[in-house]
Amino acid sequence: MNATASALLLTAPAAVPLLVAGAYALPRPRTRPTVAALPARLAEARPGVSPQGAVLVAEAPEPGQVPQRQGWDRAGLVSPVAILTCGSLLAAGVVGNGPRTAYSGLLRADALTAWMLLVVGAVALIACGSAPAYLAGERAAGRAGGRTAWRYHALVHSFLAAMCLSVVTANLGVLWVAVEATTIVTAFLVGHRRTRTSVEAAWKYVVICSAGIALAFLGTVLIYYAARQAGIAEAWALDWPTLVSRADRLDPAVTRLGITLVVLGFGTKAGLIPLHAWLPDAHSQAPAPVSALMSGVLLSVAFAAILRYRVIADAALGPGFIRVLLAAVALLTLALAAGLLLAQRDYKRMLAYSSMEHMSLIALAAAIGSPLALSAALLHIAGHGLAKSVAFCASGRILQITGTARIGRVRGLLARAPATAGAFGLAVVALMAFPPFSLFASELGIARAGFAAGAGLAWATAAALLLVLVAFAALAARTARMLLGPGSPGEESPSAVGPLMLGLAACAALGVTLGPLAGLLHDAAHAIGGR
Repeated sequence: MNATASALLLTAPAAVPLLVAGAYALPRPRTRPTVAALPARLAEARPGVSPQGAVLVAEAPEPGQVPQRQGWDRAGLVSPVAILTCGSLLAAGVVGNGPRTAYSGLLRADALTAWMLLVVGAVALIACGSAPAYLAGERAAGRAGGRTAWRYHALVHSFLAAMCLSVVTANLGVLWVAVEATTIVTAFLVGHRRTRTSVEAAWKYVVICSAGIALAFLGTVLIYYAARQAGIAEAWALDWPTLVSRADRLDPAVTRLGITLVVLGFGTKAGLIPLHAWLPDAHSQAPAPVSALMSGVLLSVAFAAILRYRVIADAALGPGFIRVLLAAVALLTLALAAGLLLAQRDYKRMLAYSSMEHMSLIALAAAIGSPLALSAALLHIAGHGLAKSVAFCASGRILQITGTARIGRVRGLLARAPATAGAFGLAVVALMAFPPFSLFASELGIARAGFAAGAGLAWATAAALLLVLVAFAALAARTARMLLGPGSPGEESPSAVGPLMLGLAACAALGVTLGPLAGLLHDAAHAIGGR
């Protein structure tokens, strides 16, 4: 792979979504309001409700406008296809051949980069593939107009660009900027529906994540200071490969404080204790495809940043420090998630707390740090992303069908919407780590690695498994309550269910065999310290 091809493949995952976002941000086709007495701006600001309380349709398309709008909705698939293509080509180039760089090392792809690009692209394909049906349902209910949908697409693709940039950059400062950019963009997506609860969730998300990202910034500054004190040139003081190769020169006290702040800061975006409180509110209020992206890949992208810093910590401080820190955070997060799942009455919040459970398992695997544990962690990232994106996209359709997110008010989904309910049920089964889904293999790998790692981590693994059983029981009981019971069948859109079945098939395929991804997974685990 020559330098030009490497530069193109490293640039495209962030550049293509930005171009798509720019296309959606261009002037939009004009639509005519259905109520001549009200300006379109009022219909947009309060979709579906007039000042007197009459039900309105926010915008009605001109003849021939609906097919054009649906075509623009489907154009959003360009970004995930580009990300998947670049990830696949980079994977083929780096396996067995080493990393690829561009722009004087600013962008860099190793096996972990390629693996994360494939995960981002796969989850984005499910979310963007489900978006047209979801937005059609929102328009039919009068909750979205043309301008709202175009703004949604522009923000989603900007979100994808920021996540891809955080994955492909080798500079820890650019990594911090990219993760902060995801906070800014997703804040608008969380408050997309402009209800009181969604705006409140967006503000909560901004405040808590800004506090977390500020901690990560302080940690990054301390690592930069330690690098400069160790004699590393200014231009390379935040370059990840340089820091890894010279980590033994870093001041231990400064590095220890910096790594702690980084883990707490990026752990905020990953849904880990102590700054986790934004996650259930944001995931429950965001549009379903956005919740799929946030839970399926945003959390994992943030944790991938922690995995990068983990390599520096191991080389500078030895494995003991980061092991204790990550294990403690993992067990506390898992205990909280399991307890809150037992008391949960909202199915979107239930899925959000399930995300905390799975991120804590990934953190526990990172604490163990063996090749098996890190391989299982990366496989868990992929399996969780696929299963959780399917679950959230299906939950959005369930919300449109039933009109409520309360578990106690949803009954007989299998009778009312068998395809959607089946996809939701299978996604929850995958999240409970039943075979043949990949989460079974990854959780089994984490358990095996934990029990083989020594007495302390063996006890931590045993405690984690008990907490996982509690979460398992809570998920099973609440999902069964929603799916079972009598109900009258309704209409279902094949276009809404197709991406979900594709995601479930991919999750099951990963559980059966890794195929050509086996070498990539092994090299990715090696890149983050699994030797």
